[in-house]
Amino acid sequence: MAEPATSTMTVAEFLRWAEGRPGRHELLEGRVVAMAPERAVHARVKLRVARLLAEAVEGRGLPCEVYPDGMTVRVDETTAFEPDALVRCGPPLPDDALLVPDPLLVVEVLSPTSGRVDTTHKLEGYFRLASVRHYLVVDPERRAVIHHARAGGEIRTRILREGELRLDPPGIVLEVADLFPPVRPA
Repeated sequence: MAEPATSTMTVAEFLRWAEGRPGRHELLEGRVVAMAPERAVHARVKLRVARLLAEAVEGRGLPCEVYPDGMTVRVDETTAFEPDALVRCGPPLPDDALLVPDPLLVVEVLSPTSGRVDTTHKLEGYFRLASVRHYLVVDPERRAVIHHARAGGEIRTRILREGELRLDPPGIVLEVADLFPPVRPA
């Protein structure tokens, strides 16, 4: 299937279209959105976040898996995002799964081109999924984490620049400073 110019597609059509295609894409309200190339700092932070989440999950012996970018989260019939990292608990997904139907924690690392979508469409979209308890927006430039957490019927937000980031469930704790590479001397 060629990249659609004006038509819209469903998530199922999008996954068929995207599989094996170079580059990264997401689907927003039926329209394909190409994701910009990543800067080195984005890749470094994304790797650190996924690694620290995996270490925390494994260290606690939790029945959860951490996925780096590449897995798709379907929000509705015409919207699907590819977060920078996510945590899913429960039985492992089949090896050929493309979708994560029930993420518990979703992470997006801000970049110059993604900030608006990460803090609007994705914030609202991820919390439309009943399974999502935490949405972390990691800002490498400001070395801050914006933690959105489901608490009963509302979403609570806090901004952390240091200290512990407690994620319960699944019951893990991360040090905010560890999410960022060491500051390089100028």
